[in-house]
This record gives sequence, structure tokens and C-alpha cells, in this order.
Amino acid sequence: MLEAVRAQLPRAPELIAHRVVHGGTRFLKPTPIDSGVLAAIESLTPLAPLHNPQALLWIRAALAVWGRNTPQLAVFDTAFFARMPRIASEYALAPENGTALGVRRYGFHGLAHESMWRRWCELHPALRGGGRLITLQLGGGCSIAAIQSRRPLDTSMGFSPLEGLVMARRSGDLDPAVLAYLQGKFSLRAEAVLDLLESHSG
Repeated sequence: MLEAVRAQLPRAPELIAHRVVHGGTRFLKPTPIDSGVLAAIESLTPLAPLHNPQALLWIRAALAVWGRNTPQLAVFDTAFFARMPRIASEYALAPENGTALGVRRYGFHGLAHESMWRRWCELHPALRGGGRLITLQLGGGCSIAAIQSRRPLDTSMGFSPLEGLVMARRSGDLDPAVLAYLQGKFSLRAEAVLDLLESHSG
């Protein structure tokens, strides 16, 4: 597909930007892609198994087609929510079971929520920083965010894109006991339970 795109372009792109769903706590702004960044994105695959591998496929394909002379940039859905207050970004877990293991609320759809906030500010310039705003991303994946003067205060998605609102194929929030019950009832491995909730629910 990218070879076909290249054939239609009069010259190489000046820059290629890739949306990457999960940047963890490391990637807080658009980041030039190099081998270290690729490895870091790959290390986050367990936190976004449906998304980060696909992003890596496209990044590597673009590198193969245009080479390293064309700058490539990764932009991260989680970056917008990196400044959420602790009350929204941390779960009610002991640190050794939570933040020490990277178990926290990362938030997703950040690019969409930030874009909505920017557009709102354009439409209402009298409101300093856009004021207080609720934004909704509705589609196959759904999320809601609370924003005050650009700073996100809370969002419905958390440790993974599975948390939050009911979506097209994702269950959204469930009582955590449901996972253990389903696992025992059907003798499922943890990966199978996640697949059930991510791809066969909603």
C-alpha cells in the first residue's frame, strides 16, 4: 500500500507522523523515531496488544519505503493524559501492586480529546484556556474526558483501552470479580478472558 502511495507522490514526504496508542509514562510529546523509540513502543505491547503492534508494522513499513532520510515522528494517545492529578491517575492499590509496577490510569484517545479542546478554544476565545469542558470520543472505541484549561482532570479509559464506556466490541467497565468468575467457569487462560472482553463484547 505504501509503495502505491509513494508512486503517486511527486517527491518524498517532508515528515511522516504515526499515531501510537500507548506511550506509557515515557513518551509525553511527539517523538522522533529511532531504534530506541521502536524498542520502547514494542515493550509497551502488553499494555496495548491490539494497537501498538499495528503501529509498529506501519512504522517499519514506512521506514522500508522511505528510508531513514525521511523524518518520522510518533505521536501518542496517552501523552495528553500524562498530567492528570494523582486522584485520577492512580488506582486504589498499594504502591507495590500499582504504581511500582506501572499499573495506573494512562488514558487513551488523547489526540482526539486534545483536538476537541483546541477546536472549542477557537470557537470560544473569551473562555480562558477553554474553561471547563467535557469531551466525548464516540465510535468503535468510546471515551469521555474532563478538561480544565487544557489540563485533563479525568478520563474514562485507564490502564488499557478496555476500561470505561461500553464500546462496539469491548465490554467497558465490569466488576473485577466477573473476570475471575469467567476464568473459572470456562477454564480460560487470562489471555482468553481479555480476548472475550476486547473482541466479543460491547
